[in-house]
Amino acid sequence: MEILDGKKVSNQIKDEIAVEVSQMKDRGEKVPHLAAVLVGNDGASLTYVGSKVRSCKKIGFESTLIHLPEDTSEEQLLSQVYELNNNSDIDGYIVQLPLPKHINEQKVLMAVDPDKDVDGFHPTNFGKMALDMESFIPATPFGIIELLKRYNVATSGKHTVVIGRSHIVGRPISILMSQKGEAADATVTLTHSRTKNLEELTRQADIIVSALGVPNFLKADMVKDGVVVIDVGITRVPDESRERGYYITGDVDFTGVSEKASYITPVPGGVGPMTIAMLLKNTLLARERHKSRKA
Repeated sequence: MEILDGKKVSNQIKDEIAVEVSQMKDRGEKVPHLAAVLVGNDGASLTYVGSKVRSCKKIGFESTLIHLPEDTSEEQLLSQVYELNNNSDIDGYIVQLPLPKHINEQKVLMAVDPDKDVDGFHPTNFGKMALDMESFIPATPFGIIELLKRYNVATSGKHTVVIGRSHIVGRPISILMSQKGEAADATVTLTHSRTKNLEELTRQADIIVSALGVPNFLKADMVKDGVVVIDVGITRVPDESRERGYYITGDVDFTGVSEKASYITPVPGGVGPMTIAMLLKNTLLARERHKSRKA
């Protein structure tokens, strides 16, 4: 069994990006600029956005954090989005989810300029991705593909079972892994809460991508020997015996499943760090595309 170390690979990617940014500076070019819009004070969102800002600083990106109060109206947020769309200094930006309940998330995401949508959530980018055209790929699926590539995990002709059909992870990874290319060419089964005989499917799987959000859902008796397991789930489980009052776990019963797996991602330290690394990669791509259009 080999650990798919997302933390190690994400640091490698950041180092590679940092070299490119340094070369841009040496040529006197503008470096990539990533902005993040955060509404309210959700703890997980604050942590995630803070990590993005620190990563930008580490690799030499410019970064801007726009932190709006919880009671920001939908109209005010849309005004901020339009301002970012029209700011030529900003190469890419994200609107951190979840948003407060009084704001229509879909309406806000639709307002983001697809050319600056480094989260890859806009329907224009999703559609282009599905057609295998140049687009911004959602950062988590992008990270999974990159992790499989870096570890030379065989995917061609393999049966991949994806658990979860979200627009952010499940659906895009099912599309990406079924396309032609490296870390792809798989036969993909997309499963969800209405799937019958899920355990029969997971026992057949050569590769399992679990993005369900249910702690320790995937057990050892649900997988076959040699399976590759990508655990996207991340859940805070209350535990008063711990200093923080909780522990973080994924969808996979790591102790049991790791004994049968050929490759497996840990939680934390697997897919999570890759998501931030690929968001930075998308921002670099955005900068390069904007530069080539002006040339």
